[in-house]
Amino acid sequence: MIINRRNVEFIAEVKTMSPFGYKSKDSWDGLFELANRVGDIVAVHTHKDFDGSFELLGKARGLTDKLIMAKGYHYEDYEIKRAIDVVDYALAVGRVPRVYLDRCLIEPVSLNELQKIPKWCMVVWNSRDLSNGCLKKETFEQARNIWKGWLCQASNIRTINDVKEGADAVLVGEHLREFAESLNEK
Repeated sequence: MIINRRNVEFIAEVKTMSPFGYKSKDSWDGLFELANRVGDIVAVHTHKDFDGSFELLGKARGLTDKLIMAKGYHYEDYEIKRAIDVVDYALAVGRVPRVYLDRCLIEPVSLNELQKIPKWCMVVWNSRDLSNGCLKKETFEQARNIWKGWLCQASNIRTINDVKEGADAVLVGEHLREFAESLNEK
């Protein structure tokens, strides 16, 4: 999918709720249908704080031939293995897994942590501080200055106009419907 006249991948997240107060008006099935229709990759939550589960990965796999990413903290390697048994990619937050690193998207929690990731990895820069739900003080632009490889912009993306220069991908969940509508306007 071409976003903003650049070749930017669109990871469409099926997000029904978050621990930071978000609750979708749409059902999981409705959000999945939208994500599957508009996204290049579909992201499905595995963590209970986001109303996710590993069982939802199997459900999603049965509903699409698109690439699927397991979205969760995945603090342990066995969680990465469990996800990769079913889907194509897994997110790891705050660490570099020892398994399936070529199929992981790494989400560092700080710029300092970003500098410790192997240079060939796929990285997600989340503008949200996952410890409290607020915006990080460190920005996507700062991350892009440090990280020369593949970099995905995540969180606080409402429309195509929020896609930052230098993003190789965007991950949109909470504002999925609004973002999809903005794509139609272009």
